Amino acid sequence: MSKTSAKNTIIKDALKLFCITLVAGVLLGFVYEITKDPIKKQEQETKQRAYQTVFTDATSFIESDTVTAAVEKSSEVLSDATITGGADFSGITISETLEAHDSSDSLIGYVMNVITSNGYGGDIKVSIGIRMDGTVTGMEILSISETAGLGMKAAESKFKNQFKDKNVDQFEYTKVGATKDNEIDAISGATITTKAVTGAVNAGICFTKNCLFQ
Repeated sequence: MSKTSAKNTIIKDALKLFCITLVAGVLLGFVYEITKDPIKKQEQETKQRAYQTVFTDATSFIESDTVTAAVEKSSEVLSDATITGGADFSGITISETLEAHDSSDSLIGYVMNVITSNGYGGDIKVSIGIRMDGTVTGMEILSISETAGLGMKAAESKFKNQFKDKNVDQFEYTKVGATKDNEIDAISGATITTKAVTGAVNAGICFTKNCLFQ
């Protein structure tokens, strides 16, 4: 094969690759445009179900300037040891907070989404409800990718319900059987997951008391 023919072959192959890449990019963009709204809608519906689950007394969940401002300063608060009492909330983010209102439109507490990157299998996202007196009304897992049969047990009611209707400053996990209101039975074989979820709930409590109840 001559140098000219070889060069032409290379150019043709490059053009073919370019066309394939271009078409693939256009198709991916097209698929994204078609699916982004349904995906967003599904995510919102999932969050709304979680909010209703963790705060059953609420009939509506409302955005406000107060909670928006609180979320904006949450990172600063959660990283300040003088506020957290030395608790380590690194890798934890308050991603969203809404006011919880009852049927008479009275503010009865807050719901929030908390993301922790401290899970064994990656990010864990939880929803938490907290009354105006500081009582945790519930905790729900929004997304989790922990080990099946171990860390995934964090999504089971047996574990989640340990946080429900508790008014504590911070939760602690134990491997020898919970005997106090602030103690959570650790998931056997999944200490990292237990610590991550407990830390996320504690961050939510700290955030609420120092950013929303002030």
